[in-house]
Amino acid sequence: MNGDHVIAIYESVAKLTDEMRSAAHAGDWELLTSLETQCGKHIAALKNFEDNVSLSEQHRNRKVDIIRKILEDDRDIRNLTEPGLRRLSALIQSNQTEQKLLNTYGIGN
Repeated sequence: MNGDHVIAIYESVAKLTDEMRSAAHAGDWELLTSLETQCGKHIAALKNFEDNVSLSEQHRNRKVDIIRKILEDDRDIRNLTEPGLRRLSALIQSNQTEQKLLNTYGIGN
């Protein structure tokens, strides 16, 4: 693997995070999950190979630009998903509390 291959993987991750952002905007959580899995595979490949590759200054600069884009997409995805996750967490907590009350007072048995 050489610098071009490493950059190609980073570009693939950037493309996937852009698609993930679009899926989050559309509320397509199944697609978002699928894309996240694909992204994880690319990142695992980077972890396995990047340390063994020396990047030129041009490659390093391109890598920094790509990482900035990935981080922007990640921030957008978090901003879109966190409110729903907080609501889900509150709902689960509410259901757990209700179940504890039912178990404690024997209601519904």
